[in-house]
Amino acid sequence: MENIKDPILQIKDVCISYTSDVMAVKHVSADIEKNTITAIMGPSGCGKSTLLRAVNRMHELYKNIRVTGEILLNGENVLQMHPMEERRRIGMVFQRPNPFPTMNIYDNVLAGYILNGIHLSKSQKDEIVERNLRNVCLWDEVKDSLTKRGTFLSGGQQQRLCIARSLALQPDILLMDEPTSALDPIATKHIEGLMDQLKKEVTILIVTHNMSQAMRISDRSMFMYMGELIEYDNTEKMFKDPVDERTRAYLTGKMG
Repeated sequence: MENIKDPILQIKDVCISYTSDVMAVKHVSADIEKNTITAIMGPSGCGKSTLLRAVNRMHELYKNIRVTGEILLNGENVLQMHPMEERRRIGMVFQRPNPFPTMNIYDNVLAGYILNGIHLSKSQKDEIVERNLRNVCLWDEVKDSLTKRGTFLSGGQQQRLCIARSLALQPDILLMDEPTSALDPIATKHIEGLMDQLKKEVTILIVTHNMSQAMRISDRSMFMYMGELIEYDNTEKMFKDPVDERTRAYLTGKMG
């Protein structure tokens, strides 16, 4: 594909291994353009979620995982940042909604500030909560229930709350690991529409098994297979005329 000028995120020759002889991601390089949605596709076990989580440094929770290469956010090496700073700038939304069960809706939105010991005035808190709940089209649904726990909400509402929580710290990148796979079609449609709005403010990387979802919402797509990045291009172009036969096989259902 064409070169991306001034990419917000650069993945350079990244390898991720679980043991000395098992490599889950092999020499992946890709530049991500600002204010776009990039879908990462591929069969189960191909390394797509592993790559996504490395961008957020979640691999550091496991002692046996080794990462080499560079991940640059606006030219700064993510792997060398202070973890608190890195996770402020790169938000993460998981497959299943995970609002903090002991926190109410209001505090769930503010969780990044609370957990990092960042002190805010009451007016600052109120503004952050309302702005981010409005950003995820949830404010009108919960404005009279802010003291209730986040687990009180429906699955789709919980996922939007988790997105609001990630957005509250104003990240540059939002990582989404199959964020609609546990949701019904109506909630999925709502989240997809929300992502299209959010990309005006934040760059989104989404792992998805759903090819039709990737085609609907993403600007660019990556296809991974057995730990390798096989193809990376404009989504419409890739779906219409993939370059690699393995990509074609996956997109036509001949490879699962």
